[in-house]
Amino acid sequence: MHQPQYRDPRDGRWRRPWTWLHGIKDYTDMAAHLETVPGARAVVNFSTVLLEQISVYAESIAKWKQDGSAVGDPLLDALGGSVPYSGLSDEKKLELMASCLHANRAHMIKAFPAYAALAVRARIAIEQKRPLDEARFRDLLVWYHLAWTGESLRRESPILHGLLRKSEGFSDEDARQLLLLIGEVVAGIIPRYRKLCETGRVELSLTPHAHPILPLLIDMESARESRPEVTLPEARYPGGEERCRWHIERALTLYEQHFGVRPRGCWPSEGGVSEPVLPLLREYGFEWTATGTNVLENSIGKGAESAHFQIWRQSGENGIACFFRDDELSDRIGFQYSQWGAEDAVNDLIARLEAIGRDWKGSAPPIVSIIMDGENAWEHFPYNAWFFLQHLYSRLVVHTHIHLTTFSSLLDDKHDEGELPRLVAGSWVYGDFSVWIGDPQKNRAWELLCAAKTAVDRVLGSGRDVDRETVLEQLGVCEASDWFWWLGGGNAAEDSAAFDSLFREHLGVLYDMLGETAPDNLAEGMIAGDAVADAEGAMRRANR
Repeated sequence: MHQPQYRDPRDGRWRRPWTWLHGIKDYTDMAAHLETVPGARAVVNFSTVLLEQISVYAESIAKWKQDGSAVGDPLLDALGGSVPYSGLSDEKKLELMASCLHANRAHMIKAFPAYAALAVRARIAIEQKRPLDEARFRDLLVWYHLAWTGESLRRESPILHGLLRKSEGFSDEDARQLLLLIGEVVAGIIPRYRKLCETGRVELSLTPHAHPILPLLIDMESARESRPEVTLPEARYPGGEERCRWHIERALTLYEQHFGVRPRGCWPSEGGVSEPVLPLLREYGFEWTATGTNVLENSIGKGAESAHFQIWRQSGENGIACFFRDDELSDRIGFQYSQWGAEDAVNDLIARLEAIGRDWKGSAPPIVSIIMDGENAWEHFPYNAWFFLQHLYSRLVVHTHIHLTTFSSLLDDKHDEGELPRLVAGSWVYGDFSVWIGDPQKNRAWELLCAAKTAVDRVLGSGRDVDRETVLEQLGVCEASDWFWWLGGGNAAEDSAAFDSLFREHLGVLYDMLGETAPDNLAEGMIAGDAVADAEGAMRRANR
C-alpha cells in the first residue's frame, strides 16, 4: 500500500484526500478479509510515507474532536464544520462540489440512487457555476464519504446503517458522527495490521520511505538495460546511492516505530530492481525482495515460462532471495475479474492455479506470487470486491493442494532456489522504467529534480544554517516515483496536471527551505493546455 506525500509542510494542509479515502475503503477491507477468514495468509507491504500520513490524519481528527480545530483537509473540514460551507466563496464551494464527484461512477455513485441523483444535480450546478444550497451540499458531502467507506464498515457500523437508511436531509450532527467514525477507522488501521502480523496471519514488508525508483537514483543509464533506445535526461542524479540509503534507513526507523519489529522483506518501489540495488537491500538485512516476471525473462532469456515459480537468488555470497510476480494471474484480478461474477472469477483463478500444479515438473511445489496494489483495483468491482475476495480466501484455505503462505515462510521451508547470473534492471510494469523516464515530460521532471538536488548539495555543503533533516525529508518527497508516473501519455489530463502542479509545488517548498530562489522554469507546467491552469488555480485556492 502506498500514497505519495499530499501534505504541505509549510501550512500542514492536505492537497489531495487519497490517503484517508483509501484508508476507510481499501486498507480496512483488506484487513477485514484477513481477519474474518481463518487460515488466510498474505504479505502486506507499506511505504512508510503512507504510514506517516495515516498517523497524522488520526492525530488531526482526534484534535478536531477535542477542540474543533481544522484537520487541514478541505473535505474533512467541511464534514466536521470547522470550515463552514456558508462562509466560503462561490468558487471554493464549486471546487468542493467537484471533489465530491471523484468516485467510480458505476460502483460508488450509481450504486446509491440518492447519491446518483445528487451527483447529476451537482454536475449541472458546476456547469452553471451556481453552488448548491447548504442542505443539498451537506447531503452530497455525506454521500461522498458513505460511498468511499469499505464494505466491511457498511456491514458492521450502526452509524453507517442509520445514515444509509436516512438517505437524505442529513444534519450537522450526522456529518459530525461520520467524521468521528472516519477518525476511529483511520486510527485503527496500523494497529489492525500490527495485530495481524503478531498473530501470524500477515507478513509485513516495506518500501523505501518516499517510494523512489532506486535503480534510476543510482544510475539513470540502468534504464537502457531493458530499453536500449530510451531517450534519457541530459542530467544525471547526483549522489543517488546515498539517497537510496537515506530512504531505506528512514523506512526502517519508521517501520519499527509503527510495527515494533524489523521486516524481513522489501518490495522496492514499483518492483524497481537492478544489480546494484539487490546487494544494497541485503546489506540492510533484507532476506527477500520481489519484482515482475518480465525482469526475470529479460535476465535469463525468454522461453523459461515457468521459471518464476521458484525462488531465485543473486549470484555471489549471501545474495538476496528474489520472488517474481505471476503477471497473468495478478493482472486477471486487477483488470479482468471485476467484469465477472465473483464465483466464476474465483473458479477461473483456482482452475488456473490447479493447472500450474499439474504441469509443474520441479522437485518442490511451485510458488505462485500474486502481487497487486492494495488500493486501485477494488473500486472497479461491485461492493469493493467484497464477494470476490471473501469467496477467494474461503476457497483457498480449504483447498487440498493450494496453500496460502508468505515469502519468509517459504525461505524458512528451504524451497528450491535458482541462481541469477545477472539481473537486467527493470520494474513490475513492462519489465522496464518507461512509465517513469524517457518521455519528454518525464525527462523534464527529472531535470528539475536534478537541479534541486544540486542546490541541496551546495547549501548543505556550505554550512549554511538550515534544518538539515527537514530539507532531506522534503527532498525525499520530491524523489517519489509518483510524480513521474503521472506525466506523459496514457493518463487523464486533469490527473496529470494535478500531479505536475503538486510536484513543482513540493520542489518550491524545498527551495524555500534552502533559502534559495527557485529557477524560473519551475513555474512552467509540464502539461500543456487548460488542464494545468485549472489544476494550478485549484492549488492556489486550496492554499488560501
